[in-house]
Amino acid sequence: MLCVRVWTRCGVRYRPWRRNVSHKAAARLDLSGIYPPIATPFTAKEDVDYRKLEENLQKYDEIPFKGLVVQGSNGEYPYLTEEERVEVVAAVRRSLPLGKLLLAGSGCESTRATVQLTAKMAAAGADAVLVVNPCFYKGKMDSRALIHHFTKVADSSPVPVVLYSVPANTGLDLPVDAVVELSQHPNILGLKDSGGDITRIGLIVHKTKAQDFQVLAGSAGFLMAAYCVGAVGGVCALANVLGQELCELERLCRSGCWEEAKVLQQRLIEPNAAVTRKLGVPALKQAMEWFGYHGGACRSPLQPLTEAETQLLRQDFSTNGWL
Repeated sequence: MLCVRVWTRCGVRYRPWRRNVSHKAAARLDLSGIYPPIATPFTAKEDVDYRKLEENLQKYDEIPFKGLVVQGSNGEYPYLTEEERVEVVAAVRRSLPLGKLLLAGSGCESTRATVQLTAKMAAAGADAVLVVNPCFYKGKMDSRALIHHFTKVADSSPVPVVLYSVPANTGLDLPVDAVVELSQHPNILGLKDSGGDITRIGLIVHKTKAQDFQVLAGSAGFLMAAYCVGAVGGVCALANVLGQELCELERLCRSGCWEEAKVLQQRLIEPNAAVTRKLGVPALKQAMEWFGYHGGACRSPLQPLTEAETQLLRQDFSTNGWL
């Protein structure tokens, strides 16, 4: 029997785990809702600033998020050591209120490393893991290789697995046929799709509807459209800045208030593009500073915005009424 560490506000406890228990848990875990993929604050020496992280978490506690994604792309996970990645997850778990889900990024380039890091993330308190596809040898990452990779990870994971497709960073989409096959695995819970192809998202929802497979929009720019074709929520970088507004958009979509949702969605498109595909994580962190959060500098080699980029970022927020 394997013991999995579970963090709570009161300290640490352990629970017994067997694989079939984990697989049943995957079917029960409801992902629906909004998640910010939280940023990682750093000190002037580029160490993780846990004090500022805690202050951000206290502010996020006031917003009706379903949970948090920790060590995703916006957390600068490729620039953190494995030990740092796990410790950040553990720190968030200690602060996160009961009832809020913690999804931890555990993707690595090799299957072996992903399996090992997934186990460590579960021990640090993750409710589920978000696993990005390997991409360094992208020419060989066909459906066969990816199905093998994710199946091995899900077979050994103590917690449910959420697939993560982010072609802007990896250079490839998870093939639809691979997603459909993987949806049949009892420990694969869903998919975060950041590509923005609504026809693809709708097709995946359609082809996996018999599997209780849950799709999350990977960006605020197409959140309403994703809800229209069957997504259950979103992991949205912009939620680090406009969290209340993203949760309101979710409420409007789930309530069928499509005209109100459309107006709000349209106002979110430009600021979302600015902090994602246009200017990236440095822009997200700058916007966080404007809205009362700790963003700060990125870890090198990411560079701060230029003055011209900062003005462009401010314009994208101000012309839509956010600043």
